[in-house]
Amino acid sequence: MKKIFFAVLLSSISISSFSQKNYQPSPENIQARKWFDSVRFGMFIHWGAFSVPGDGEWVMNNRNIHVNEYKRLLNIFNPVDFDAQKWVSTAKNAGMQYITLITRHHDGFSDFDTKQSDWKITNTHWGKDAVKLMADECLKQGIKLFVYYSLLDWYREDYPHETGKTGQDNGRGNNGNYASYLQFMKNQLTELLTNYGEIAGVWFDGYWDQTAPEGAADRTSRIDWKLDEIYGLIHKLQPQCMIGNNHHMTPFPGEDFQMFEQDLPGENKSGLSFQETSTKMPLESCITMNGSWGFNIADRKYKSNKELIQLLVKSAALGTNLLLNIGPMPNGVIQPEFVDGLNAMGAWTKIYGETIYGSHAGFMKPQDWGAITEKGNKIYLHLFKTDGDKFFIKLPYKIKSVVQFANRKPLKYQKLQDDYVMIDLKDVEKNDIDEVVEVETIK
Repeated sequence: MKKIFFAVLLSSISISSFSQKNYQPSPENIQARKWFDSVRFGMFIHWGAFSVPGDGEWVMNNRNIHVNEYKRLLNIFNPVDFDAQKWVSTAKNAGMQYITLITRHHDGFSDFDTKQSDWKITNTHWGKDAVKLMADECLKQGIKLFVYYSLLDWYREDYPHETGKTGQDNGRGNNGNYASYLQFMKNQLTELLTNYGEIAGVWFDGYWDQTAPEGAADRTSRIDWKLDEIYGLIHKLQPQCMIGNNHHMTPFPGEDFQMFEQDLPGENKSGLSFQETSTKMPLESCITMNGSWGFNIADRKYKSNKELIQLLVKSAALGTNLLLNIGPMPNGVIQPEFVDGLNAMGAWTKIYGETIYGSHAGFMKPQDWGAITEKGNKIYLHLFKTDGDKFFIKLPYKIKSVVQFANRKPLKYQKLQDDYVMIDLKDVEKNDIDEVVEVETIK
């Protein structure tokens, strides 16, 4: 019966028209955006067959591994220690509100039991559907699930690899057939949005494979991705489902949030973020905890607890969610370095989470001394470092009270000229990560 229903559903979807060119988000989608714009912290998980070589998620492309060689990973990838409860609990205990999980990366390997390909996790010796296990556990623990889905593919013959700029040496001889590939993607997206419960969002990646490099004046795609059809399909199947696309450009019609890769909005340290920051939709920054997205056995560039916590604060101070990435090992275990960092962030969010959850961007962008978040009539001054026992700041609001956030101890302050205020920090118990001062205002 389920097979008949799925076939009918696919048929009805294929003949329908899903115009997103004049996209107006549904009421459910608008509510989802409001929720998303309040949560501030999520977990990105890069994990799949690419984890086995221990050289990051781009190993197939970087090492020019041919498809007939790479497919051997199907018999090697055996995550016997995978535990969805541990993965979701690790995120929740860190204070994260959602998880974005790889379902299919650029190597084409599906982490779910798709009927569209044999190149999938349920054909490994392990044989389980990782997406199903994660979806069930997220529902159980009250964590919303986003699914990452790659638009490009280094494995399939029908992907238009001849016009792409990656995956050129993976042993594929024929030209692609985008009509075939598009239908494959639609079928897989339909599976993800009908077999795994409510999906909070779809996180696309790979559009840039068919464009000039980031920063070029003209980044028109060399193929017509038919995003209008893809986005329309998603919004029809699950109206609340948010769509984001990591194309490193101004958001396209049909998209519901804007993301930045390895940068906070307004930065371009990665060389990927030339786009302007949207003022009309929620924002997200995806950033690694070390230097890699997928498991890299030689990557020791782990961010310190201080760097991680201050990154979260600065992200919130820009009105942006931080999607912090982990790349678990191929056996399914999250490395202790990741766990330690996330535990430190969890200890911080248990005390200071109120200052970021539900907050909006501060009236001033992050500075060398720290950052500002705002919520209601509260201003939170996150002091990363201070010079002496007096802190001077220009506040555009009238002050009702000033306290040290953690212990609610009142702090003395003095109003100066031109809206400047001096806050006495002499009795503040300072730390070198983030000391939070709460300013209650009269608005």
